[in-house]
Amino acid sequence: MTKDDLLKSFNLKLPVVASPMFIVSQMALVKECCKNGIIGTFPALNQRSTEGFEEWLIELKDEFKKWEAETGEKAPPYGVNLIVHRTNPRVDADLKICVKHQVPIIITSLGAVKELVEEVHSYGGLVFHDVTNLRHAKKAIGAGVDGLILVTAGAGGHAGTRNPMPFIAEIREIWDGLILLGGNISTGRDIASALQMGADIAYMGTRFINTNEAVADEAYKKMIIEAGTDDIVYTAAISGVPANFLKQSLLNAGIPTTMWDIKNKVDFGKELDSEAKAWKTIWSAGQGVATIKDTLPAAALIARLKHEFKAAIEDQYQYLERYK
Repeated sequence: MTKDDLLKSFNLKLPVVASPMFIVSQMALVKECCKNGIIGTFPALNQRSTEGFEEWLIELKDEFKKWEAETGEKAPPYGVNLIVHRTNPRVDADLKICVKHQVPIIITSLGAVKELVEEVHSYGGLVFHDVTNLRHAKKAIGAGVDGLILVTAGAGGHAGTRNPMPFIAEIREIWDGLILLGGNISTGRDIASALQMGADIAYMGTRFINTNEAVADEAYKKMIIEAGTDDIVYTAAISGVPANFLKQSLLNAGIPTTMWDIKNKVDFGKELDSEAKAWKTIWSAGQGVATIKDTLPAAALIARLKHEFKAAIEDQYQYLERYK
């Protein structure tokens, strides 16, 4: 299948994936995203157990089957994020459940594994992989992934340090497949800019925290609205992997500036409840907070993004006349 055929098969009304966010992305948000024409995703670890994770997959499949029968429309696919790291005790069990229920899209982080890709391909599923540099991209391509997610400087959560423009150009020299761009994308104009740079789909996280369906404390959403780019801190002190967090949430949690340069050991084998408690009070966000000024239903946000995206594309036509 060509890249164009693949994009058409997604049945998107807007070239967007709502990225999987720890705690924040759960069933209500995934459902609303897909029903409104974008790809909704969630981390498998947002459920406390593999059994509970399977229940969520059954719920999604039943919900979309019913919705499609009622509306006569076909929803875009949903996706599940798997942390492919040797310290994640659930990765094998969760993968088996994904294969059993034929999850359409698997998003892998912290490890590109050829055997996993082959298992997902065995039922026709797709694998998108997070990358933050050229070396990781080459490894993912070698593993046979279907899409590369370029997580660039300023992105919420686990992020890279590359500027998106040269990074996309660098990847395009070795890869003509699907590219998803993550980092600082909060408006429809940002989505259009991502496509102009060479991406195929925008990968948006922080903007969807400020939706009614997101599982996030109201104080979290308020802090995002009040934040600017200077309020985002890039540190590995929380999980051992460099990530962006809201400065005030770090200070509120008793983590002073002197600790921000500390790098803890990566270990997803920790008690998941303890990890979840930490992320409930230490809040992740990207520099895209600078343009987030409200909280609204996901459907309303997506409708606004569609309008902004169309207006941005139409605005660009004027330059064809100006610079003939």
